Amino acid sequence: MSEAIPVVRDVDHGTARLMPDVDRERAWLLTVDGAPQSYVDLDAPEHLEFEYARRLGHVLDTVAGPGVPLDVLHLGGGAFTLPRYVAATRPGSRQQVVEADRGLLDLVLERLPLPAGADITPHRADARAWLEAAPAGSADVVIADVFGGSRVPAHLTSVEYARAVARVLRGDGVYVANLADATPFAFLRAQLATLGTVFEELALIAEPGVLRGRRFGNVVLYAAHRAADVGALVRRVAADAFPARVEHGDPLRVFMGSARPVHDTDAVPSPEPPDGAFGIG
Repeated sequence: MSEAIPVVRDVDHGTARLMPDVDRERAWLLTVDGAPQSYVDLDAPEHLEFEYARRLGHVLDTVAGPGVPLDVLHLGGGAFTLPRYVAATRPGSRQQVVEADRGLLDLVLERLPLPAGADITPHRADARAWLEAAPAGSADVVIADVFGGSRVPAHLTSVEYARAVARVLRGDGVYVANLADATPFAFLRAQLATLGTVFEELALIAEPGVLRGRRFGNVVLYAAHRAADVGALVRRVAADAFPARVEHGDPLRVFMGSARPVHDTDAVPSPEPPDGAFGIG
């Protein structure tokens, strides 16, 4: 077998690189402009390398019984890590994947083919526009992992966006998002307040060092009309290589403080990460 070699290609929003993992035969790291975007093992799609992806996976594992198929809408495609994970762990799931960068989408589908038989449909579109045109009550889960460069776009942070998410979700559906912030957490607190105008139940998952303000990092946010299975999430995130905390209820309301919801008219992107926050050596 010939040795896998890196692939470099200019895409719509930067320079993408697919780099093989020397320790796993058919595993690849996707970066865009040097920032890690996705990690995929084609032979083991249930393997989630990035900690934030593992936390998203934990939420997916706990929203329904083991192996139960789900209708999942993914906003942000990357290398289709989570769609592959859902296809492997919940066979028969129907999944829509929305990715705005056509060049990136073409690269991933060409070099990292989707698993045979998986019901995964890619769409080249803006996440908000596609969401607003999607059928009402069509998804069990909506996952948002959208970054323009290293920032969540402003139009995916508002009350109007949250209402569009809620319209597409079924009554007991779950919204889960990958966000990034650091102390004083103005963006994250505003996102909690914003989603709290639409959903009754909120939770977040993050490493203690991030929540204590020691560094910039990823935070997974859960929003739904039903409570998260906090006990199951706590057990799962505690067993990870980098254990995380699950915040919900009164402590989360204290964390949110006096933050106010944001609307389209005043929405801003997530903060710019400091140099090297998500870089690779």
